[in-house]
Amino acid sequence: MHWDWQFTAEILPRMLWATVNTLIASGLGYAIAAVLGLVFAIAQRTPLRPVTVTVREVVEFLRSTPLVLQIFFVYYVGPEYGVSLSPWVAGMIAIGLHYAAYLSEVYRGGIESVPKGQWEACTAINLSTVQTYRRIILPQALPPSVAGMGNYLISIFKDTPMLSVIGVAELMQAATAIGGQNYRYLEPYTIVGVVFLIISLFSAATIRSFEAWIRRKLGMY
Repeated sequence: MHWDWQFTAEILPRMLWATVNTLIASGLGYAIAAVLGLVFAIAQRTPLRPVTVTVREVVEFLRSTPLVLQIFFVYYVGPEYGVSLSPWVAGMIAIGLHYAAYLSEVYRGGIESVPKGQWEACTAINLSTVQTYRRIILPQALPPSVAGMGNYLISIFKDTPMLSVIGVAELMQAATAIGGQNYRYLEPYTIVGVVFLIISLFSAATIRSFEAWIRRKLGMY
């Protein structure tokens, strides 16, 4: 099979549109994971042991089972319990939950890096728990977490092809559909590989630059 530039030009608009869908899926999934991951991390530090243990077990379950299984479960098992979701919504929920478990560990590491004296000072000046986290702890915990958070953003982007199993029109699903319609897989799959490589490299460079900028702003080096 030889490379067909004319065929490549014909399918490129469709592939670019699928790339936009992939980026949207990555962004929405990451937004859910970032917020929910922080909730998981803080919930594991509450004085309420039943809450702490429950959340910890949920996090371990999500980290220990494959993402594709969780996607299938949300989309196909949910209707059995009256929860019917579109492929997009089910995919975003599955990705968000899965990576929230990983990001919670990133947040936890950042929170635990805050010196114990900071916690004691907050108690001494009678700050509430919300004020302690919002004003003192999180501003110090998030900068060391940037690298780990960035890595999981790239991981989410690379895992979006798993959404094709439930029919989400992302990049890999579009390439497979084009290949099946035209009996040519070389061009669409090559485009997929190139797009993922370019965006991943660009994202990694951006994250490193952002991390360096934060460190300079905080005087960490």
